[in-house]
Amino acid sequence: MRLSRWHAEYAWLGRPGPAADVLIEVTDGRFTAVTAGVTPAPADATRLAGLTLPGLANAHSHAFHRALRGRTHAERGTFWTWRDRMYEVAARLTPDRYLALARATYAEMALAGITCVGEFHYLHHDADGARYADPNAMGSALVEAAAAAGIRLTLLDTAYLTAGVDGAPLAGPQRRFGDGDAARWAERVDAFAPAGAHVRRGAAIHSVRAVPAGQLPEVVGWARRRHAPLHVHLSEQRAENDACVAYHGKTPTRLLADAGALGPATTAVHATHLTGDDLAALGGSGTGVCLCPTTERDLADGIGPARGLADAGSPLSLGSDSHAVIDMFEEARAVELDERLRTQQRGHFTPDELLGAATAAGHAALGWADAGRIAVGQRADLVTVRLDTARTAGTDPAGAVFAATAADVAHVVVDGRTVVADGRHVSIDVPRALRHAIAEVMR
Repeated sequence: MRLSRWHAEYAWLGRPGPAADVLIEVTDGRFTAVTAGVTPAPADATRLAGLTLPGLANAHSHAFHRALRGRTHAERGTFWTWRDRMYEVAARLTPDRYLALARATYAEMALAGITCVGEFHYLHHDADGARYADPNAMGSALVEAAAAAGIRLTLLDTAYLTAGVDGAPLAGPQRRFGDGDAARWAERVDAFAPAGAHVRRGAAIHSVRAVPAGQLPEVVGWARRRHAPLHVHLSEQRAENDACVAYHGKTPTRLLADAGALGPATTAVHATHLTGDDLAALGGSGTGVCLCPTTERDLADGIGPARGLADAGSPLSLGSDSHAVIDMFEEARAVELDERLRTQQRGHFTPDELLGAATAAGHAALGWADAGRIAVGQRADLVTVRLDTARTAGTDPAGAVFAATAADVAHVVVDGRTVVADGRHVSIDVPRALRHAIAEVMR
């Protein structure tokens, strides 16, 4: 048995405002006791100075996009011109390069307090579209990378079959993404049995552009039969909506609803450009929505109806998507701040709602319902944020989500094991790993 005790100066226990002097006891990676108001701190407990949160969940990631950070801002453009740059990076990756880049990216996530990531994985095959000798070599690289970085992974194996809603064939770097049809996608995914207690499998529909309407039920059925999470890019761009309505006579949300894709086990990513009927369909079915504000603003996507979705019944989670930054505090407060810009009013989400999206809701969206809370029986994930930095000094701990950044994370525990101590990853020199991995990809 592995026994550990921590004493948190402040801890967020899921009720309004943090509790003080919280003794946290862990056995074999699970919380066994959580007691507030314990003073003085027991001599055998590790002191956590600052505000301690549950592990943060990054519900939407494309690990290889990390290589693009800071490289796409020299000229004007759109999501679609940015996509061309992304394809250039995708064309350069091998399983070994992908392993190095994902390992460094996931380690950066650990430094930011992320204890679990959902990898929306569609980079499956060789540069010409041929399968590797191991058809899941790229997925295996991601599983190994997460293990090395010390975080959990939900591998959302993504069906990506066509280049547009009209069924145009994949071309150029897109050929790496495709399995031919949904049946062959399912065959490949079924052949993959990743090792390690840190990984779970899920499914993803890249978008209504990339999976023909007639093949959506195959992907949905695979996820439902396995009680696995299902994620989908939804209405990120107006052009996607227009093309779908022109070809199918219905919005992407309605197309997914008719295919049986909506429901509590499904998470729609972005959901930026919705009609009133779309919003009602998502909320009424309990479909989750993963917002990625830093990417949505980086790509000029627009501001989605976050408050409306939450009020309609859609649980909100958060993702760093293209990794323009990796900072779940920034993602969380952006949900509120973007609503302020859109409505010219303040006070749409409480700090507790924002932290809930970054923790419990994100883990649930990724199939880890036993994580995201500091409570008995839950996985022992802890993220301690310093309250004595230039950004957080003097801040009320109850409002730290509006002040803290990833750079203020001092200590991270995943499943009872310390992954970050004093702001440094315990096993990876993260800046060096990122420099080396990105240089190899961009060479």
